[in-house]
Amino acid sequence: MQTLPTPVTTAPDPRLHTDTTLPRRQTRPVPVGSVTIGGGHPVVVQSMINEDTLDIDGSVAAIRRLHEIGCEIVRVTVPSMAHAKALADITQKLATTYQPVPLVADVHHNGMKIALEVAKHVDKVRINPGLYVFEKPRVGGSEYTQSEFEQIGDKIRQTLEPLVVSLREQGKAMRIGVNHGSLAERMLFTYGDTPEGMVESALEFIRICESLDFRNLVISMKASRVPVMLSAYRLMAHRMDALGMDYPLHLGVTEAGDGEYGRIKSTAGIATLLAEGIGDTLRVSLTEAPEKEIPVCYSILQALGLRKTMVEYVACPSCGRTLFNLEDVLHQVREATQHLTGLDIAVMGCIVNGPGEMADADYGYVGKQPGYISLYRGREEVKKVPEAQGVEELINLIKSDGRWVDPA
Repeated sequence: MQTLPTPVTTAPDPRLHTDTTLPRRQTRPVPVGSVTIGGGHPVVVQSMINEDTLDIDGSVAAIRRLHEIGCEIVRVTVPSMAHAKALADITQKLATTYQPVPLVADVHHNGMKIALEVAKHVDKVRINPGLYVFEKPRVGGSEYTQSEFEQIGDKIRQTLEPLVVSLREQGKAMRIGVNHGSLAERMLFTYGDTPEGMVESALEFIRICESLDFRNLVISMKASRVPVMLSAYRLMAHRMDALGMDYPLHLGVTEAGDGEYGRIKSTAGIATLLAEGIGDTLRVSLTEAPEKEIPVCYSILQALGLRKTMVEYVACPSCGRTLFNLEDVLHQVREATQHLTGLDIAVMGCIVNGPGEMADADYGYVGKQPGYISLYRGREEVKKVPEAQGVEELINLIKSDGRWVDPA
């Protein structure tokens, strides 16, 4: 008689869990105009206009275009004092011709005076620690002494303090936006061109803000290479958690490029961190019109179950069992229903996997026999209709349930 092996009982691997809800790192709420970043609020979508901020009408139109398609915070560049003062006209014109839109001003290169001016007109100021205070290039590649390091730190504090006080008194926010490609030379000499240098750069500015009792902070650690970006954000979250800091993180792969690869590259970085519970707001940086960035942002959030802003389509890849042209039919169903925010609709080519794979969908469109479509409500088959009437009858089914709205 064959002796069966004794079953081995082991404790479950803690890395394996069946809860499908993504974890979220606990962060403090940071108000940016009418929007709140962090604090358990939905992940916020951002973008940036390309217009010169001196072009008041063009900037207002660009901001409005982004906001109307779902961009919740809009960033503008402010390279000079004239640009900073133009923000007063831009915000006023938005309020009178459209509505107030949460705005962020990008300030670089010794921008203390510019930042102080623009802080009067926007909801958040973004500064880059590597560029905010000019550091003279080192001669001969010698290392910084502790004294030299601290002297520059003191200069940074003197330069940063007026802005921090202004934002604190106005109840506004600051983004400490570190970029891998623009680390201060002092950080490069001390830590190298590394995620650690990025984190230390951010922490230096955070500590100055905290010493001035200002905590309306959002932190970003952007890089153009996904592995560097991932390491920097993970290390930043780890260090903040260890230090008792709970600041929200702004995610992005900077200079991601364009087209399919730009979208894949951005998604690889942003979605990976969101799946780990890291991240409270995001921007997809494409070398395309800013309006092209917003659908990518929402697609990432929808795929991870973090925002429900569009119809979720479940569709099989097609195979030899498929009883209709799946690609064409999916396109027809999408065209007819894509405005119905919040529904899950499945389009399945055959009965073999259809009902099982679409079990979580609100409605199903299944090829069950040649020339006919079976329509499902959840797991229940409701009716069978000729293929030519499939999309029309799907719409009628949704209407009968009171879940249909006419497209705008």
